[in-house]
Amino acid sequence: MAHPPTPISPPLKDELDIVIPTIRNLDFLEMWRPFFQPYHLIIVQDGDPTKTIRVPDGFDYELYNRNDINRILGPKASCISFKDSACRCFGFLVSKKKYVFTIDDDCFVAKDPTGKEINALEQHIKNLLMPATPFFFNTLYDPFREGADFVRGYPFSFREGVPTAISHGLWLNIPDYDAPTQLVKPLERNTRYVDAVMTVPKGTLFPMCGMNLAFNKELIGPAMYFGLMGDGQPIGRYDDMWAGWCSKVICDHLSLGVKTGLPYIWHSKASNPFVNLKKEYKGIYWQEEIIPFFQSVVLPRECTTVQKCYLELAKQVKEKLGPVDPYFQKLGDAMVTWIEAWEELTAPPQANDQPTKTPIKEEPSPKPK
Repeated sequence: MAHPPTPISPPLKDELDIVIPTIRNLDFLEMWRPFFQPYHLIIVQDGDPTKTIRVPDGFDYELYNRNDINRILGPKASCISFKDSACRCFGFLVSKKKYVFTIDDDCFVAKDPTGKEINALEQHIKNLLMPATPFFFNTLYDPFREGADFVRGYPFSFREGVPTAISHGLWLNIPDYDAPTQLVKPLERNTRYVDAVMTVPKGTLFPMCGMNLAFNKELIGPAMYFGLMGDGQPIGRYDDMWAGWCSKVICDHLSLGVKTGLPYIWHSKASNPFVNLKKEYKGIYWQEEIIPFFQSVVLPRECTTVQKCYLELAKQVKEKLGPVDPYFQKLGDAMVTWIEAWEELTAPPQANDQPTKTPIKEEPSPKPK
């Protein structure tokens, strides 16, 4: 009698967490169910902690709200942004897995040109498990992909590649534009599906988007800090950019790779360009100083770990960007606090580190007399 086929376990099922920042019910997960259900979700609830966030049945998840963040981190909770998607990096802190995939709640399953639904998570995993080639560009893009290879003239000494630390995915439909570009191109949509993955070359910075991103936590996790943004800060919407610049400089120093391209997701909702402009305008102004800073950063040879690199970067941020605006002094301090929190939470878990599965119910405020 024939035995039924053994079910194939999803790749990295027990080694990967999906981190989602949100302020609303997670109905978008229904569309992702075939791809996400086997994995563990870490949901970081932004905004009002008394609001109940509904998660569709059948998902394995932890839900953290602001009360949990304050309880678990204590005074160090000041480094986690409030009312900005930068709060997602708290999920990176508490994840106990080797790999993290993070996605926004307005992102849906995209289709390739043949109409087939794209399993974004599976493609990110492929990217992370294959080497990257930051030292010499291969004109056939990713030489480790099936049906591709290194082209003639590619040095053999570079063909082994280096470990891939970051996989940066793209999006169809609503482009990821800054507010001025949004304002002049309100109807523009991205319809171009480019079937390619490439390694971002060493010495080249790139604008990292956090809505479709995966990384190897063991290789680059401590650099994935999304900064101080949102409530109480003079800037927003630069959280993923900041993490991208810091992590790329550190990847270059430690000979790690960053891939960009596939997979695509479907970005469904355009944010308000006037609201965005208010959040971004200082960043648009400051980035003319920030980019040259990151282009010229030199990390000393004794910086042999991501943590050491990041603390050195924090020091240089305060020294060199501090004169641009006092905000960068504050950001440099928060970068140090983040590393302290990282060291604390990656130690063996304590009993009181468990999240509340249901949102904390607070006593109602007394009615005014």
